[in-house]
Order: sequence, then C-alpha cells, then structure tokens
Amino acid sequence: MDDNKLLQKLSQNLLEILNDDEYYDVKIEVGDDPFVRIFRAHMVILSYRSTYLRRILSTNEKKDNETLVQIKLPNMVPEIFQIILRYIYGGKLSLEDYDTLVIVKILVAAEILNLHELIVYLQSFLVKNKSDWMEKNFNLIYQTSFENDSFSELQKYCTNLVSKDPDKIFKSLDLCSVPEKLLTSLIQNDNLQMSEVQIWKNVLKWGLAQNPGLSSNPSDYSRDDFNTLRNTLRQCIPFIRFYSLTSQDFLYSVIPYKDILPEELYMDLLKTFLDPNSKPSLFEKQNKYKRKERKKIEGLGEVKAINNSSAMPFDVSMLNALFIEDVNVPDGTTILPQTKFVKIWKMRNNGIINWPESTALHFIGGQHMFDNTLIKSSPTTPRSNISNEVNSSGEEENHCPRCKFSIRSNKTVCEMCGASITGRGPKKSYKFDKNPKFPVGSVEVGKDVCIAVNLQAPSEYGKYISFWRLTDSEGKRFGHKVWCDITVEDD
Repeated sequence: MDDNKLLQKLSQNLLEILNDDEYYDVKIEVGDDPFVRIFRAHMVILSYRSTYLRRILSTNEKKDNETLVQIKLPNMVPEIFQIILRYIYGGKLSLEDYDTLVIVKILVAAEILNLHELIVYLQSFLVKNKSDWMEKNFNLIYQTSFENDSFSELQKYCTNLVSKDPDKIFKSLDLCSVPEKLLTSLIQNDNLQMSEVQIWKNVLKWGLAQNPGLSSNPSDYSRDDFNTLRNTLRQCIPFIRFYSLTSQDFLYSVIPYKDILPEELYMDLLKTFLDPNSKPSLFEKQNKYKRKERKKIEGLGEVKAINNSSAMPFDVSMLNALFIEDVNVPDGTTILPQTKFVKIWKMRNNGIINWPESTALHFIGGQHMFDNTLIKSSPTTPRSNISNEVNSSGEEENHCPRCKFSIRSNKTVCEMCGASITGRGPKKSYKFDKNPKFPVGSVEVGKDVCIAVNLQAPSEYGKYISFWRLTDSEGKRFGHKVWCDITVEDD
C-alpha cells in the first residue's frame, strides 16, 4: 500500500469522525438569525488546524455543569463553514465542485480562520483557472484582495491587470463602488485610452457617488459642499492632466469645480487657457505639478507646515507595500529549538509616493521569536517602545520570566525575546520590547526591497507564527501583512 492510499484512508476516517454522533466535545453556532446552524466538532482537531479557533476555544471554556464547549461564529455563512470544516478534518477540497463566487467566499473564510496553506492554494487556483471570471468581476476581486493583507497573490494579479489593460478595467467597473486606490491606479496609467475630459468627468462622478448628499449641479454648492468634494478627490486631482484639455473642456467641465482645485494650479490653468502663447509658470504639462505635490508630502515635517494650505496633505493611505515572496524560510519550515535564523521578505512599493525615511517593520502579533538585531541595508537605529518591566527575585534566576528562555550568566539580553536584563544582587529587572520595530527607510515607488530580521526559534516544540506590518513615523500601518511561520522540532 503506497503512502497516498494511506493518507486517503486517514482522510476518510477523520471525515467519518466529523459525522459521528459520539465523542464530539464542541458545539459551534454559525451564522446570524434567522440563518443559524449548529455544527459538532472536536476541540483537539480544531485547535491544531486553526490558530483562530484555538484562540476562541481557549477563551470559551466549558462551565462546571456543561459537557460541551460552545462557541459562536455569527459572521460566517453556515454553508461556507461546512466546506471549511470538512477541509479541516479531511485535508481535501475539490474546487471543481463549486462556483467561483463560492470559492472566493471560502477564501475569505479561510483568512478569518488563519488557514494559511488553504489561502495560498485558493489564490493560486483562482489565478490559474478563473482569470476570465475575475476580469468580469474585477471590482469584487480587487476589493476582496486589498481588504485582506493575506491575499498577496490576488493583489499581484489585480496590479498586473490594471497595468496591462487599464482601459478595459475602467470600462468594465461599477465606477461608483470602485475603491480609491484602484481609481488612482487607473487614472495615472499612461496606457489608459480615454480622453482627459472623460477621465475628469468619471473622477467627478466617483466623488459624487461617495457623497450622495451632494447635488450634481455645482452651482448649488455651498463652501462646505466644495470642501467635502475637494477632500474626497484630493488623491485623484494630482493625476488629472488638466493641461491636455481643450479650452472648451476647461470652460465647461473644470471652471464650475474650480473651488476644489489648489489655488495655484487653478490660476496657472486659467492663465494658460486665456493666453495660448503663455507657458505654465508653475508646472510642466502637469507632470511638474505631480512632482511638486509629491515633494511636499514625502516628508512628514514639511506636511505639518502645509496642512492649512491648498496643497494635498499627507495621508497614510497613499502608502502601500506589496508582498512579493519569501526569500527564505518558507511557511512550515522545520527548525531546531533555539536555533537562530534570518527571515527575509521581498516587498515592493506599489503606492503612489515614496516610503518615508521613518518607515519601519513592526511586530503586530503572534508568537515572539526575536533575536536582538536587524539585518538590512539601511542603518540600524536604537530599538524603541521598551515597556513592561518584570522583576524577578533570587540570585540564581537563570530564565527570562517573559519567555522562559535559559539565560547564560554573562548575558544582559534574553536571546529569545530581546528582553534586557538589568540590576545586580539578589534582585534583577527584566525589560522587553513589547512591540519591536525595525528600521526600513525610504523606498522609491515601484522599487523592490528585501527586509531581513534576525529571529530565534522558541525552545519548546510546536508551530509558531509571528505577524509583521510596515508603519510610518506615527505607527500607522500600511501595505501587506507578512509573517514568519515555522515548526519547531528535532530532525
């Protein structure tokens, strides 16, 4: 009997356990009234297959007079959860049996339940087998992919499609519900085969759709109405090539909305269209306008000085980062206990401005597996956010009270979690970095960067995952979430 047949038998037996009326110890209430369904399952299987369910189960212990643990998943559709549950038990999922929309819903549910290997598999299946459907339903796919940081493969697919054929995407979309990032990606694309006045009208249409209380007639607007529309379109205006409009386009399509434009830009446009022999004094055919605005918004110090001007203010939503690949240590890599290793992610600045110098990679959750140093081409800065001092009595103490890692007598820093050990005599003080962050620095738009962090495997066997995000100087997160997923065990 070959290994494949053995695994098939194991999968079959586990599915039989799921359907058995005996031995279950968990009841799961899935859905919201009136569409609620009760599922029976086994705590040990759920805990080891899903870190999300493990966390939920650990906070919902059964009461003394109860024989079952009961949990609720109100935000999940029962039919989708049933598919996921069978995958959790049997390890198999025949996607050919489902409509593409159902597969997308399974993907979203897999992200909620932290089923990382299933997320990767589903994205790959959609890109390879359902590209035609995704083009026809691009708005849904785009919104889904960029609302979930784990969907890097779908995000890459969307970005490539926008770059290759923006005109096709633009015309196929329900413009009113398009996310702002998608709209800005489309209108700044040189391959977009659409007149500039039509692009401007579509941008206005999108802005009005985001503010249904505004009239379609700008002559009815109050000052507050213009301010509302200006704030809505502030990310889009730098990418409208106003200087390529005809005088008639400018007269009838731009002047009525002049109060939403930066004053300097409007006055320069007015001069250009009134005097055909004049040259733009502030801008070179709109491209200089883009550079001018970008220079102002790249540096946070400069932003504070221009917040009350007509220039476009800095917004973390203008920053973005695309996960490209795990350069090393792929998900599920087996590592010996306490082994030091380097985790490297490759990322790309796919936003509309350069990352600021203050950009850092920030630990946001999961298990701690930190070494005390960072490997990166940019200069290393002192670690910050030191907090949570822990005291330990006893001169013979030789374990970090935070992670229980063995500390050698000549060490002043825990090699596991980065806790600094201070104090002498019978009382020692331990400090650790609660949410460590490591400097990355500025990266130009469209450029790739490899970010590497020194880590160390925990001392106990098991599966460990740590999650990371890029942040700006104020700690605001942007871009894809990345993670390090390892299994600690002996060879």
